[in-house]
Amino acid sequence: MQDLFHIGLGSLLALGFFSLVAGFIDAVVGGGGLIQLPALLLQLPTTSLPTILGTNKIAALSGTSVAAMQYARRIRFNFPLLIVISFFAFISSHMGAKLASSIEPANFRPLILVILILIAIYTYFKKDLGTHSGKLVAMPKQYLYGSLMGLLIGFYDGFMGPGTGSFFVLAFVVLLGFEFVQASAYAKFVNCMTNFSAVMVFVKQGNYLLSIAILMAVCNILGNILGSVLALKKGNAFVRLFFLIVVCAMILRYSYTIFFK
Repeated sequence: MQDLFHIGLGSLLALGFFSLVAGFIDAVVGGGGLIQLPALLLQLPTTSLPTILGTNKIAALSGTSVAAMQYARRIRFNFPLLIVISFFAFISSHMGAKLASSIEPANFRPLILVILILIAIYTYFKKDLGTHSGKLVAMPKQYLYGSLMGLLIGFYDGFMGPGTGSFFVLAFVVLLGFEFVQASAYAKFVNCMTNFSAVMVFVKQGNYLLSIAILMAVCNILGNILGSVLALKKGNAFVRLFFLIVVCAMILRYSYTIFFK
């Protein structure tokens, strides 16, 4: 636990608070990395980026796992479909995490910004998106689309990370015709696999601060419990609104990083 003694009490409290908020956001619609990762970068400015990413992933995995169990009590899953998507996401996240140590992920921020803007516009004007089940997608297409989104978004999660849950939620809604609450539930399970895959890489490399990761994991778990309970209680309209807010916040964050840093 010696890492805790190298930073001040104010920094510890800040990391705990922002981890709780990140967990709450993650449980509702994903995108908690938007809060948690910048908090780590700000409070631990001299720590290497791979170590920051590894610490962040350990905390995120803990919270997302708890949220997945909360959703499992209320949402019925197509487990064969979920397993296939999770498998491809796991493999590609592992590859992305390995690549993150050799290629600077920041070079891809402009592309992510453009994608986020398009997502926000599409979601805003598609008023009924995810508020009820979309048109029925044939099972073979669900497996095909699910595998592709697992590969692409899983790779992004291992390579960069912030917003992965939101990307998964939108993919489930648009490609597979899910409701927002159902999409959030599926996204949690797949996100667990991508986080676990990336954590394996970072832990093997020794790129993590265990004591800080444990502190943040506890706070992230509390936030995830609160968020999943609220999402299940409030329903699809609430999750859709929250999704828009998170995507807009991510747009602002990436814009600031690209144009002003």
